[in-house]
Amino acid sequence: MSLPVDGCPCGSGQSLAQCCGRFHAGEPAPTPEALMRSRFSAFALELTDYLLASWHPSTRPAVLAPESATRWLRLEVLESVEASAGKSVDQADEGYVHFRATFREGRHFAALQEASRFRREGGRWFYLDGSPTVTRLKPGRNDACVCGSGRKFKVCCGSE
Repeated sequence: MSLPVDGCPCGSGQSLAQCCGRFHAGEPAPTPEALMRSRFSAFALELTDYLLASWHPSTRPAVLAPESATRWLRLEVLESVEASAGKSVDQADEGYVHFRATFREGRHFAALQEASRFRREGGRWFYLDGSPTVTRLKPGRNDACVCGSGRKFKVCCGSE
């Protein structure tokens, strides 16, 4: 698998090294949103070791097989909250991120939408769990591409 040339897969506009790559290399993500973005990038890059390491031990699966048939195209963060009763934001130990991730499997496109929960323990954020829903997308040839490129579907992801 080749690394993205347009920047980080999470869509931040930064390079992978400046954005999610540093978390993949071991630096703790400072917020639930940063962790969620790095996990999206890890799914896109098939970094299953990182996905397991950033998953809370109480809900983490024993094994996570790479999903080579899935190509992650776009991430949209809809809402991000850090919270903890009586603590300041920088001391929060719970977080929530609502996001939409667009993906392709073969010739089919879909969007996974999830409200994810995160927990900070020992100074590190972990993905706890979420409530996902998947919606199949049927873009028309002249619609804007589902990947967010701004181009028409027929000359972008629809031409592959």
